[in-house]
Amino acid sequence: MPIKIPDQLPARKTLEHEGVTIMTDSAAIRQDIRPLQIGLLNLMPDKIRTEVQIARLIGATPLQVELSLVRIGEHKAKNTSEEHLLAFYDTWEEVQHRKFDGFIITGAPIELLDFEEVAYWDKMTQILDWTTTNVHSSFNICWGAMAAIHHFHGVPKYTLDKKAFGVYRHHILRPSSPYLNGFSDDFQIPVSRWTEIRDKDIDPASGLEVLMKSDETGVCFVHEELCNRLYIFNHIEYDSFSLGEEYQRDVSQGKAIEIPHNYFPDDDPTRKPLNRWRSHAHLLFGNWINTIYQTTCFDLNDIGKDRKLPGAVS
Repeated sequence: MPIKIPDQLPARKTLEHEGVTIMTDSAAIRQDIRPLQIGLLNLMPDKIRTEVQIARLIGATPLQVELSLVRIGEHKAKNTSEEHLLAFYDTWEEVQHRKFDGFIITGAPIELLDFEEVAYWDKMTQILDWTTTNVHSSFNICWGAMAAIHHFHGVPKYTLDKKAFGVYRHHILRPSSPYLNGFSDDFQIPVSRWTEIRDKDIDPASGLEVLMKSDETGVCFVHEELCNRLYIFNHIEYDSFSLGEEYQRDVSQGKAIEIPHNYFPDDDPTRKPLNRWRSHAHLLFGNWINTIYQTTCFDLNDIGKDRKLPGAVS
């Protein structure tokens, strides 16, 4: 099934060019099945690029998905026009009465700040608590994952001596997990962060299970059965040129940055990088959507009725 997004969303042309099927309102009405409701809290600076990256992955599944774009209303975006935000985004306050089958929280370029120093941290904790009772399964990415696992379990993040930056080999620890169906034993994922989460702080007794890690960059992917929470600390959703553009941006600003590891052929920034993670990105998001479809409530209003808001650590 195709993905349903607003007709004028800039991501639409890119997705159609790539062969992702887009559903119109009239076609969606004719479908007998209920579309899965997926929300995207987009905290990334280039919101249009992130919209494309996420819609590309959830739109490739065989199920009908309706994507809702969400933002934190008080936070002013520096790299996306207010017109775009007003046209295509709802604030969290405008959607907090709704229920979602799945909810994605992206990374944000604020990882070197302590969580409590983030201007919208109070609102972030409200949203995270809200996902407990209003979302069937949440998918938290990079800083969003670090924020969520810290809020719910008190897991700290640690600043690295140098940026983990490039494409790194990973391996799976729980092959039986439905989220890893079809994964190779050895695969590669883009990494771009100044902080990390460490194994020693992830307590299995708290319901956290490490599904994926790298010998070089550590913990990558964690599952929590309670509320079907997923935490991924790397950027499997990145497109082919994301790391390269981050590198060129830092170089142009005079920042000390190394060439991204294992990204450019022969470490030559003038050569086109090869995407070696695309298939696993589609697998992961496809498995997530499939798992949601098999376990979510038929009636959206029933989502979260059997859950009580746990006492947060932070």
